[in-house]
Amino acid sequence: MSAPLEGILVVTVENAVSAPFTTRHLADLGARVLKVERPPHGDFARDYDSRLAGESTYFVWGNRGKDSIALDLREPTQREHFDELVAGADVFVQNLSPGAARRAGVLAEQLTERHPHLIACDISGYGIDGPRADDKAYDLIVQAESGAVALTGDPERMSKVGFSVADICAGMYALSGILAALHRRAVTGEGAAISLSMLECLAEWTAPQTYASVADGAPPTRSARRHALIAPYGLFELDDGSVIMLAVQANPEWVALATEVMGRPELATDPRFATNASRVVNVDELEEAISACFAAEPAAQVLSRLRAARIAFGRVNGPLEVAAHEQLQARDRFGTVELPEGAATMLRPPFNISAAGEPRWRVPALDEHEPELVDELIERARRRAPGTA
Repeated sequence: MSAPLEGILVVTVENAVSAPFTTRHLADLGARVLKVERPPHGDFARDYDSRLAGESTYFVWGNRGKDSIALDLREPTQREHFDELVAGADVFVQNLSPGAARRAGVLAEQLTERHPHLIACDISGYGIDGPRADDKAYDLIVQAESGAVALTGDPERMSKVGFSVADICAGMYALSGILAALHRRAVTGEGAAISLSMLECLAEWTAPQTYASVADGAPPTRSARRHALIAPYGLFELDDGSVIMLAVQANPEWVALATEVMGRPELATDPRFATNASRVVNVDELEEAISACFAAEPAAQVLSRLRAARIAFGRVNGPLEVAAHEQLQARDRFGTVELPEGAATMLRPPFNISAAGEPRWRVPALDEHEPELVDELIERARRRAPGTA
């Protein structure tokens, strides 16, 4: 068996996170990805920081397994070379602004007109048309526009999500769209123009709260420490100062928590707590009762009872704890990636497809590529040109 995308060639014009995240996963699945970067500096994410052996953390995360070629698309000879590379590709991805992409002739709809075999994907902030199409849109801007910021934080103060959720969301929808289009092309032979926006992708993720607000005319109550619609589902401190996230999703679980963990079976049928709806209404009293029980017992004993009762909980880990997580370590989820001037430890791709082989554990320097990849793209382009054998 081989990697799922072995033989698929990808050309990308990308910066920052959303498109690089998409194409890195294509590389993880076995595709060869040629990243076209503008000289002399390349992807501006290269300069975010230099914490990983002189390389940017975000760039290393988003660009493992790719090749890099430096081309100035405004220079006619280099633009002709770029066009040859695209003509030989199976997939093209770009996240330029819609106006810049249109002027450069690299919008998905423009490229698929010229190359019917191609699966071309645009990722933009707001979409390629509409009143906001030309507005600049970065991750936190889209978090604000999509409702994510308004849903995050506490009643007094809103908060951003603590990672690049808008970029990652768009990147994953781009990935799934490209994979679906590759499947269709394998069946019908037709390419595809895919155009998605970060706003539309993240608005899909915040949709349940949007629907609830439209239904009753009121926004959900914001809470930094608990779920807005399910209780108990939130943060609780144990007697040793550690914090856990506790989650009860169904009434039988609440009964088990009250009886087997808290030792207070009368709370299981207390009208204030008997159903999820009543627990949400009386969440402050509910959490006070749980916190009092947890504070009265040693942390190890509370955790043991939670496990025995099959109540879901998780430790609140910081990044250093995640890097040393016993489950990730036991499952061999880390590997060493080569950097231009060193190495770094990175998580393995989470696909876990049998017999798919290892990803390419290399992050390219600017204009670092294998000539054979460029040659193959150009040869494919020539074979696909009209009038060639």
